[in-house]
Amino acid sequence: MESIFQRHGVELSRKTMCDWMAACAELVSPVWERMKEVVLTSKAVQTDDTPVPVLDRQLTRTRTGRIWTYVGDRNGPYIVYDYTGNRSREGPEEFLRGYNGFLQADAYAAYDAMFTNPRRSLTEIACWAHARRYFFEAQSSDLCRATVMLAYIQLLYEVEREARNATAERRRELRQAKSRPILEDIKKYLQTEKPKVLPKSPMGVAIDYTLSNWEALLRYTEDGDLEIDNNRAERSLRCIVVGRRNWLFYGSDKGGRTGAVLSTLIASCKRLRIEPFAYLRDLFTRISTHPNHRLDELLPDKWLMAQDASGAYEET
Repeated sequence: MESIFQRHGVELSRKTMCDWMAACAELVSPVWERMKEVVLTSKAVQTDDTPVPVLDRQLTRTRTGRIWTYVGDRNGPYIVYDYTGNRSREGPEEFLRGYNGFLQADAYAAYDAMFTNPRRSLTEIACWAHARRYFFEAQSSDLCRATVMLAYIQLLYEVEREARNATAERRRELRQAKSRPILEDIKKYLQTEKPKVLPKSPMGVAIDYTLSNWEALLRYTEDGDLEIDNNRAERSLRCIVVGRRNWLFYGSDKGGRTGAVLSTLIASCKRLRIEPFAYLRDLFTRISTHPNHRLDELLPDKWLMAQDASGAYEET
């Protein structure tokens, strides 16, 4: 953008634009906080994280921060990003403080303490896409067993395709009738093959990952509102992964926070099929004088409902 402005004879430094973004993120932080609260009313939340380079004045190179994504269900229809300076468990633990429900994630050890804490009612749902990835990567060293497992997992996803447009209760019934027998066969097969492979081999690791997370991998069949995988959270991180190839790094931890807040608004708009520019332009215009007790009016879905009611918004 700095170069584009220069071609038009406008001297506008990237530092100035970054300062504007930081000021905008600070201004709309109450909306981000409220979106976080709404996401945590979801029956099930999906989460994942990705590394981001961050400048540090005390170092001669960048260090690694993290962007975490938290994707709510239809009761909390937002994608909320959070930034932390490292991958310690304090980040997700603080974000999810007070949340009682289903949490779908990979088997990152930082979540274990939350799942086993008796003072928290947090239930783990594992991800079959993560499990499948282990077997896919094991093809180069153990093609026969990997092919068998990939075929089994494909059968699970065929049930999901059949149940895609069904009610939650119908999805549960289909999973109980069709997926559970497949899952029982998978478990028997893995238990039979485990003694035959080296524990540290790709196949050994894949089998151990699946069996050690078996109860969490099975849990989606018990409730039609739950998903078989964590792909929605993974997809929500794509914009961060693609973006960091262009912007290269955050300038500081504050820059990471700015990126998380503004990306939350944009990603949530896209999820709700709202044109982000129309929403952000109205939000930045109104928020300074908007009453705090009516903050919900500025949430993307509520904003869209108000625009539709007034006939002021047309989806593009």
